[in-house]
Amino acid sequence: MDIADGLIQYLMLVGLLTFHEFGHAWTAWRCGDDTARLQGRVSLNPVVHIDPIGTVLLPLLMIFLPTGASRFMIGWAKPVPVNPDNLNRRNIDDVLVTMAGPGMNLLLAFVLMAAARVGLMMHSLPFAQYCVQATQLSLLLCFFNLIPIPPLDGSHLLRVASGMTWEAYNNFARFGFVLVILVLQIPAVRIILLSAVLGTLQLLENLFGVH
Repeated sequence: MDIADGLIQYLMLVGLLTFHEFGHAWTAWRCGDDTARLQGRVSLNPVVHIDPIGTVLLPLLMIFLPTGASRFMIGWAKPVPVNPDNLNRRNIDDVLVTMAGPGMNLLLAFVLMAAARVGLMMHSLPFAQYCVQATQLSLLLCFFNLIPIPPLDGSHLLRVASGMTWEAYNNFARFGFVLVILVLQIPAVRIILLSAVLGTLQLLENLFGVH
């Protein structure tokens, strides 16, 4: 990956993260908690969702790493604030809010692959290639966020499934950023993550006839 390619991917990442966090904030609002809405997070403005580490530092560092490592670009945005006491159905709505982010990325993957198909029909190969690239990145965000470590969405599923108290979860979350970075250094984790992404990508390519 050269610098220009990396910067294009970075812009894609910021856009996809924006939709991801918008999905969380909008769903929380619809489930009875307006904490995120009052903080301006029910918005498609990327600025309100930027996290200094996950949206800026980590992805940009990956652009300048050696080629093999820099192909694995990932990041996260500022977590959407949710007050569980405001949710209509505490645990059920917490799961809905949690899954809204990865769900948004999965939906975007379908839309982007459909756009790639349109690009091929219009004989615009570069447009189609960028759409496929964005589809892959959206799927990466979807599956990456299911890792059960705070601040990632999978940690909320783990909390509900294990019956963990919010106090215990918040204590665990204090070390979340460090744990995420450490876990991503494990080759097996990257292999499983990329296998899920590429397998789903191939299914979408077959579904929409994009080759």
